[in-house]
Amino acid sequence: MSRAVLGIDGGGTRTRATIVSGDQVLALAENGSIKRLRVGARVAEENLRSLMAEVYAQAGITRVGAASAGVASSKMPGVQEWITEVLRDFGVERLEIVGDEVIALDGAFRGGPGILQIAGTGTNCLGRAPDGGRETAGGWSSRLGDEGSGYWIGLHAVRRALRAYDRDEPTKILDVVGCAWGTATLDELVNLGDSSPGPDFAALAPDINRLAEEGDPVALDVLHQVAADLVDSVLLVRAKLRRKHNVSVEAPVAWIGSVIGKSRLVREAFFAGLRAAVPDLPIRPTEVAGIDGAVWRAQRLAEALV
Repeated sequence: MSRAVLGIDGGGTRTRATIVSGDQVLALAENGSIKRLRVGARVAEENLRSLMAEVYAQAGITRVGAASAGVASSKMPGVQEWITEVLRDFGVERLEIVGDEVIALDGAFRGGPGILQIAGTGTNCLGRAPDGGRETAGGWSSRLGDEGSGYWIGLHAVRRALRAYDRDEPTKILDVVGCAWGTATLDELVNLGDSSPGPDFAALAPDINRLAEEGDPVALDVLHQVAADLVDSVLLVRAKLRRKHNVSVEAPVAWIGSVIGKSRLVREAFFAGLRAAVPDLPIRPTEVAGIDGAVWRAQRLAEALV
């Protein structure tokens, strides 16, 4: 069973793991985030160890030949070391730890050229040219960037709702946020929203999407801006690939993340914006599975052991 490989997709809010042998999926399990900045070092390690134990138990094995783990914030100090230690404890012979954007890109294009827009808790857009060169746009963290992300939606929905409140313009956002946060007054809402570390703004995104579907003007404005920002990121990466790598054939575009996947309004506006800008741009209609890229990369690592 040493031919079995492990793929891990550790995003901002959840972590998935699968064990595959050849074309056969032996196990698939899910647990909480292993992103230390989000849940803390102790919880992150507990989540990963629990996930590893579950996926091994499902597969009925005690070790794998190779593993690829795509993890949010993989370049942060100490991240590579603690995840490596856990995987070694579970008998992984050969492993790599890369960014979750790397496995998502390979989930879409299997090492080939293309542009991937990531839009979940955070955002990032990256493209790969036929020569292997890569270009990116965004991904500068929730405070400094991440336009079009779930965090951005929650934060800017509250900001724009407060501006609407000042202008006596209609919106239900503050009522919905107050209910979600358990605040009884506007002052309490503002104090909580301005606290550190503060509430989970990304968790507000589903409510903002629901309000937009119901016609709330401020929520609609937020989602329209989200789609426009995501389109801009793709077009920026496209332009950089063409300028820096002499790419003349249109690179296919793929996407991953709940902001596009779970919001009809964002998804339709994202597709429409890309097609308006580049009518013959190939766009993948369905979401990429990042864990497929982790498996593909793990299989390549295992091949090097033969």
